[in-house]
Amino acid sequence: MKKLKPIAGFITGAALMAVFFLFIQAKPADSYFEISKNLDIFATLFKELNTYYVDPVQPGKLVKTGIDAMLEELDPYTNYISESDIEDFEFQVTGKYGGIGATMHRKDDLIYVGDVYESSPAQKAGLHPGDQVISIDNQVLKGKTIDEISVLLKGSPGTQVSMKIKDVYNGQEVAKIITRGEIEVSSVPYAGLIGKNKDIAYVRLTQFTPACSRLVRNSLDSLKKVKPELKSVLLDLRNNPGGLLDEAVSICNLFVDQGQLVVTTKGKIPELNEEFKTKGAPWDTKIPLAILVNSSSASASEVVSGTIQDLDRGIIIGERSYGKGLVQTTRPLGYNARLKLTTAKYYTPSGRCIQAIDYSHRKADGSVGKIADSLKKTYYTKAGRKVLSGGGVEPEVHTDDEVISKLAVTLYIKNYFFDYATVYAKQHPAIAPAGTFALTPDEFNQFAKWLEGKDYSYKTETEEALDSLKQIATREKYFDAVKTEFASLQSKVAHNKAQDLQMHKEEVTHFLESEIVSRYYYMRGRIAYGLRSDKEVNKAIDLLEQPTQYQALLQVKK
Repeated sequence: MKKLKPIAGFITGAALMAVFFLFIQAKPADSYFEISKNLDIFATLFKELNTYYVDPVQPGKLVKTGIDAMLEELDPYTNYISESDIEDFEFQVTGKYGGIGATMHRKDDLIYVGDVYESSPAQKAGLHPGDQVISIDNQVLKGKTIDEISVLLKGSPGTQVSMKIKDVYNGQEVAKIITRGEIEVSSVPYAGLIGKNKDIAYVRLTQFTPACSRLVRNSLDSLKKVKPELKSVLLDLRNNPGGLLDEAVSICNLFVDQGQLVVTTKGKIPELNEEFKTKGAPWDTKIPLAILVNSSSASASEVVSGTIQDLDRGIIIGERSYGKGLVQTTRPLGYNARLKLTTAKYYTPSGRCIQAIDYSHRKADGSVGKIADSLKKTYYTKAGRKVLSGGGVEPEVHTDDEVISKLAVTLYIKNYFFDYATVYAKQHPAIAPAGTFALTPDEFNQFAKWLEGKDYSYKTETEEALDSLKQIATREKYFDAVKTEFASLQSKVAHNKAQDLQMHKEEVTHFLESEIVSRYYYMRGRIAYGLRSDKEVNKAIDLLEQPTQYQALLQVKK
């Protein structure tokens, strides 16, 4: 981090540029006096603080706090990115960073290796999930935060980092010198053939990073080589937060003709409004297409799903998408700082904007709300089907979100799935392929025995409701009259951990098997395993394998 000594110079530098830029963009030309006055007040106030405040002030921290507070009045996507945050920002945009390719997690104030990425420097150096990391570059890690450890591990590709590791398999402490590499987390972690006849191309896209459309096209080409008589495509955009708008257009271009309008962006400066059309040759404009979305599918994911829906090119399956219809642009501020700000809204081919939250109208308490149903407008797809603005992309086929048991959540939070996967991997040099791996009943019983004596206590929703009822009854002075009946009811609903483990055996087994599979086949294995019991994927397969039902969903309802 560069040292910024003169306070006034700092103000007229990065912070002042940020403030000035925002005011200039937000106000018409005739309000320049108001802008100048407020900037002068801001700079003078800061100099007075620096001169007279009882304790020393930290210029960078104080100004960043002020900028962040100012931006909170706008929307959550308009952010000040300081020099120290640039690397994390670049990773979010590109999926690349310099490091060793492993995650870390904390347990009981100690640090352990979490996931190890396939073909990463960490894997090549022999790091295992579950290894305890004692020190990095001679700095003892006990008590350090995960963010602090991340800073120590990241660095320019080609540089080295020394680590002292306690091997989870043999218990020996060893020193490792690892050469950092350029770590790229692929936006297409898995692609494969699914369905009864293995003739549906499944592609998972996790983020719209540079060249992700090329990765999707290459995946589809590879699958078609394996299965020339490919019948349909399933594109999985669940939990995809978005990314580059150009890449969203290119993804649409895989399935629609060249020259098709995909999205229009409109802001307050008419000269900057823009239309985005497909430019290249499509991959296939006729093959049946389904797209999976959920409530965490946002931005560029909604451009793709909304456009495909508007053009009646495919069906959308899952939950209503997030509803982010805003476009961000990044502006340089100097001193290697940047401003990411919302500059426009985007509109799909039907003319709708799917933005769900109205940030321009705040309530008296400063909170914002979703656009009211009465304000949502009706638009029409190419075939004449009704679609609404202001609420994300509404799927043609809805699926319900699965509720995970308290038991499974507790075992996950306590890292018991992770820890037992380490035990299992130590005892089994190899396992069946990810798509077919399954624990035997005896192996599950071994896990249940391993859990004995471990703390994974929790309260069910029923127990929590009874606790709440007891508090209310006590406050209202009814409890003494019903405490006998209450104790009886409490006894009846009290859960037994061993019984719960059997009751939720299928769910617990799923989480455990997924964790075990990841030790041998990494993220691609975890995804391949999960597809077997994925209800949304199975629903999509059912529809894609029934052409009549698929086509009916694309017709105007009479």
